[in-house]
Amino acid sequence: MESEDEVDEELPEVKHTEVNRNDNIERFETMKISTKPMSSKTAERSECQLVRSPNLEEPEIIVPCKDPGETKTQEESKLPLSTSIKTDAKDSEIVRICRSKRIICQDTIHEYDEDDGLTMEKVGRYLEAHPDAAEAWLREKASLELRQRLQGMAVVQSKSSPRSTHQEESLLSRSKRNSVTSDLFQSWLASSSPAKRSKSPSRTYSSLVGRREELNRLDESDLFMELIRDVANELDINVLCHKILVNVGLLTHADRGSLFLAKGPFEDRYLVAKLFDVTQDTELEEAIQRAKNEEIKIPFGVGIAGYVAQTKEIINIKDAYKDPRFNSSIDMRTGYKTTLILSMPICNYEGDVIGVAQIINKTNGSNEFTDRDVEVFQRYLTFCGIGIQNAQLFELSVQEYRRNQILLNLARNIFEEQNNLECLVTKIMTEAKELLKCERCAVCLLDLDCGEAGHLEKIVERPGKSTQECRKPLSRRESNNIEMEDIFQQHALNDANKFTTIFEMDNETQEAKVYRPSGSDLSNPLGQIARYVAATGQILNIGDVATWLKKDVVQAGSEPIKSILCMPIVNGQRTVIGVAQLINKDNGTSFTDSDVSIFEAFAIFCGLGIHNTQMYESACKLMAKQKVALECLSYHATASNDDTLKLTSEPIPSAETYNLFSFTFIDFDLTDEDTCRATIRMFKQCDLIQKFHIPYEVLCRWVLSVKKNYRPVKYHNWRHALNVAQTMFAMLKTGKMEQFMTDLEILGLLVACLCHDLDHRGTNNAFQTKTESPLAILYSTSTMEHHHFDQCVMILNSDSNNIFQSLSMEDYRRVMKVVESAILSTDLAVYFKKKNRFMELIDEGEFDWQSEEKKELLCGMMMTACDVSAIAKPWDVQHRVAKLVADEFFDQGDLERLQLNQQPVAMMDRERKDELPQMQVGFIDVICLPLYKVLSDTFPWIMPLYEGTMENRQHWQDLAEKVEMGLTWIDRDTIDEPVEEFVSYEPKDIEFTVTTLNCAHVDRKEIPEKSTLGRFASLRKGGRTLSKGVRHRISRSLYARSTPEDAAKSKALIPDRKSRNKLCLLI
Repeated sequence: MESEDEVDEELPEVKHTEVNRNDNIERFETMKISTKPMSSKTAERSECQLVRSPNLEEPEIIVPCKDPGETKTQEESKLPLSTSIKTDAKDSEIVRICRSKRIICQDTIHEYDEDDGLTMEKVGRYLEAHPDAAEAWLREKASLELRQRLQGMAVVQSKSSPRSTHQEESLLSRSKRNSVTSDLFQSWLASSSPAKRSKSPSRTYSSLVGRREELNRLDESDLFMELIRDVANELDINVLCHKILVNVGLLTHADRGSLFLAKGPFEDRYLVAKLFDVTQDTELEEAIQRAKNEEIKIPFGVGIAGYVAQTKEIINIKDAYKDPRFNSSIDMRTGYKTTLILSMPICNYEGDVIGVAQIINKTNGSNEFTDRDVEVFQRYLTFCGIGIQNAQLFELSVQEYRRNQILLNLARNIFEEQNNLECLVTKIMTEAKELLKCERCAVCLLDLDCGEAGHLEKIVERPGKSTQECRKPLSRRESNNIEMEDIFQQHALNDANKFTTIFEMDNETQEAKVYRPSGSDLSNPLGQIARYVAATGQILNIGDVATWLKKDVVQAGSEPIKSILCMPIVNGQRTVIGVAQLINKDNGTSFTDSDVSIFEAFAIFCGLGIHNTQMYESACKLMAKQKVALECLSYHATASNDDTLKLTSEPIPSAETYNLFSFTFIDFDLTDEDTCRATIRMFKQCDLIQKFHIPYEVLCRWVLSVKKNYRPVKYHNWRHALNVAQTMFAMLKTGKMEQFMTDLEILGLLVACLCHDLDHRGTNNAFQTKTESPLAILYSTSTMEHHHFDQCVMILNSDSNNIFQSLSMEDYRRVMKVVESAILSTDLAVYFKKKNRFMELIDEGEFDWQSEEKKELLCGMMMTACDVSAIAKPWDVQHRVAKLVADEFFDQGDLERLQLNQQPVAMMDRERKDELPQMQVGFIDVICLPLYKVLSDTFPWIMPLYEGTMENRQHWQDLAEKVEMGLTWIDRDTIDEPVEEFVSYEPKDIEFTVTTLNCAHVDRKEIPEKSTLGRFASLRKGGRTLSKGVRHRISRSLYARSTPEDAAKSKALIPDRKSRNKLCLLI
């Protein structure tokens, strides 16, 4: 910024110069600059003043002087000023270019002479520092020719020279300004006035008229192109229509004009006055308000505009009052006399009529619209048709955007309010009234099976079982295609569509009124219409209720009902759950197709919200019932106080008394009370009661409650849980596994063993999945194991059963994690997933099991080893346990045949129970032996489990071979006893005497049929082939069956070796 002294030096010598005119740019000269004394406040407030004197032709610019010494003198000088201010410039425009003691041109560009003092270099430096000045001057002051010349130069330069980065950015920014960008769209939505949304400045409809002389100087083609360019990019339909009428008036010298747009469906088209009686001086807001006040609606074929719209003809009338189609009522109301009318259709690119433009009377004194006027009018409307359709499409996109925003806001409000149905419906009605601008809104809900039984059954249905029909759009019925009798006669007595609750809201109270409808409410016209919509699922739009019903409908305390929009509310299954009614639009008109469309989308969200809220309320009721049921279950599942006190007062025998340290523990001789005492002894022996401050009474009650929650199934019952817990106890103590565990983990493992099969139903996970039981739906994997853990938690949470009550929050979290992981590990599917990882650690020589992952893996393997530990019990115990397992499996197989009509697998097929020994051998080889072998190799103190399993495998293998021989319990109902063993003696030879007899041939028919080996015929039953070992044992038994005395008597009958071999082969 230059200093004040520098500026003084740059001011030229005051002298008189000639006035130089260039186009419409004028130069003000001989302006007197006076220096007068001013107060300091005035000097600070204003840098210069403009003074006009009556005797002066030019104004004076007074520059304030702050030096007191200068007050007695007054210097006058003439300073030539070069501006683009016109001769009619106002004083404010002159003051705007004055700053301090210098004259600055902010908005102008003018070529100075060399003697002016302001050179092009100085002006260039200023414009570089103030680029907005040139843009503002070009936009507001530059002539049309100058702007067109600059635009042409820019186009030539862009084609002939490569673009720089700055130029590309400039072009990009310009293209953004000339297109509907996101910013423009948002500003469009935020603007309330159409004039503010206009892409062109306000001069289009005010300054353009003021520049009429300038436009008149243009030739016809330039003027036409300028007016087309004016409307080409306009997207606001109101502004566009206003521009069209103003520009047409300029082109044809018409006094005023009106523009009608086509509306309605194809079979019922009509014209609506978008702007009416617009002159060249009519402001946009005034024109819009006038059109709203008139509310002119003209059907196709009616009147001059309607005739033009229907026939697409151009009508040029010289005397409107002589044309029968002319409606003179408007002239009579306004006092204006219409003489000339030129009416022309506006078509889109497909040739369809989208509007009609009409101009009236001439301003140049002509008594008709000439052919030239018609041609210009027609040419201009061709371009306007494209602009109008683009503006309508853009208007639709804006409406769709706003509609989506409203629906999103509605959805947000609906799904935020899911707790109370009344609050939800109140929000819905408030949004509906605001959205569609209606006086009243009502929501009627049907009496449906909303939950407790039917509703929630659908929730837990498998997806594959759904038989939902294809969704169809709702059909619409208008008042002109349905008769009143169709509603009242068909659905008046239909009790199936009875409303239980009605919500109403009007403009006066703005509060929801909720009531149960009476018989009169359901039988009045509104009730009948609502029941009809609920029964048919159709949308009903009645534009004129009084005409349709042939009488006025007035409800107490309400305005007469003029229009009704009634729509069904459906849920996700397309079931009608209610009806929404909108009554009377605020402006008194009927509901349009746009209202119906947006209300249909609105009703979808309402249906989902109401349905979800009803389900939520039903779920809350069910949860309350479930809570009551759980309280009852907890009471009955918890041990009684008498049993607890009895167990608490009784002495607990030692662990040696119950043989708890041994892997051969047997519970057959224990009573139920002894099983509970043995359990408590294990807790005492591990000193868990003292370490974790477990109240003894709570422990006794918990043990009794766990025992009580086992079902009396054949195998997976309380005694099985006791055996699993005892095996874990033996592994910890006798097997010395406690050295790898913390006290908290020992507590968790014992609790998990006792609870690992709680509430077992005698069926496995596969059966739960096949029958699609609630447990299978609740838990997709490890179904029963998850249920066992949940039952364990339920008991711990029951009153006076929480043995973990003294633990800290962290210890409680850790012990519950141990319990959960241990119980889930009893699922053999989980065992097979973890087995390989465990084997890898063993093979790598792992000896540190303290990390969380390895500890969890070790505990899982120990749980599986304990769960199948019955396989390592003594043979007489193992045989009895196997019988219990088989019987439980056979019961499940019977259920599969009966309920599912399926053939069970072999291990559950009662008809194949003779294969049990072989299946037991397979179970041992696949699951038990590999696990016990790797555990005993790593932890040798648990070797008894491996040895007992090997011994029992030999027994099952022997039984399997005997079954193969046909010596089986196939004809018995039970498998209480094993196959009877042969009595073995020392092998001795049997002597045979072979005598050849010569006798006559005898007829074979007379010889009785008798097999020499009938005793062994059953061995070939079923076509079985005996193994070598079986044949060897049978041959040995043949020679060992006789007593020593018999052997002495038959010594001479012993066959030689060759004969004995033949006999064995025959067998």
